[in-house]
Amino acid sequence: MKKMMKLTALMLTAAMVMTGCGGGSEDAASGDATYHVGIIQQMEHAALDAATQGFQDKLTELLGDDVAFDYQNAQGEQTNCTTIATKFVSDGCDLIMANATTALQSAYAATADIPIVGTSVTDYVTAGVVDSNEAPGRNVTGVSDLSSIDAQIDVLLQFCEDDTKVAVVYCSAEPNSIYQAELAEKYLQSLNRDYAVYTVADSNEIQAVLTNAVADCGAVYIPTDNTLANNMEIVKNVTVPAGVPSFAGAEQMCLEGALSTLSISYYDLGVRAGEMAYEILVNGANPAEMPVEFVSEGITPKYNPEIAEALGVTVPEGMTAVE
Repeated sequence: MKKMMKLTALMLTAAMVMTGCGGGSEDAASGDATYHVGIIQQMEHAALDAATQGFQDKLTELLGDDVAFDYQNAQGEQTNCTTIATKFVSDGCDLIMANATTALQSAYAATADIPIVGTSVTDYVTAGVVDSNEAPGRNVTGVSDLSSIDAQIDVLLQFCEDDTKVAVVYCSAEPNSIYQAELAEKYLQSLNRDYAVYTVADSNEIQAVLTNAVADCGAVYIPTDNTLANNMEIVKNVTVPAGVPSFAGAEQMCLEGALSTLSISYYDLGVRAGEMAYEILVNGANPAEMPVEFVSEGITPKYNPEIAEALGVTVPEGMTAVE
């Protein structure tokens, strides 16, 4: 059954990308548009959806009918990302927006010429698509969704006793998650906190791994991990009955299953990526010379009231409820 579902997803993706950047897709404007932009979104979940929407809204605001979008969702499959990126190159897109790390890596592997703007990507250097964040040196730039890992851990620890052991849980197939988890480990070590690392290879392992984690640890830290983000209902169903507070790296992840987060607006990330795309398309900016940008404003500690009540925890002053 699983193989059949993957085959079906691949066939659907192949059918979708046949429309191309030339203006034939449902999301594209007319074929007469001046600029044709291909969008690869790694998978469907609310944070990535918001980033794509922000990108499209901003470019439409700036360019009106002069921009045509070809939006394609890879449904979490790396092979789909590769297929979509290859087709965008074949179609001669003027720019590719890559939403999340695997989508960005696939776009970069497909072309060294077409400008690529990334969003919802944690670390561009770790992803192997830029020389440095300050001077990308290649056809790639974009916006990072990385906020301070130290600050994220501090939010979670407000719900913990001094001797609470922390589980760091992430998908080992996602470079962005590995990067964040390593930073989390270093910070926990600096605090002399007891912790353990738990990894999943895919969504099928989440429930079993989390069950082991909450049996051994009193708190759970999850970075901006796409696999976990797409399965926060499982996170809630394991952590809440166990009475274990959890932190997730994105606000939507908190809304769907975690106790707390350090909120970043993914819509705003998409808006900024759209502004960068405009500079490239209209003003001739070179992505190789455009520094990767990081979130610096509007980062807010938030909590899920429903889960706080279920856990019976006292919410620290200064935290805002997710909406």
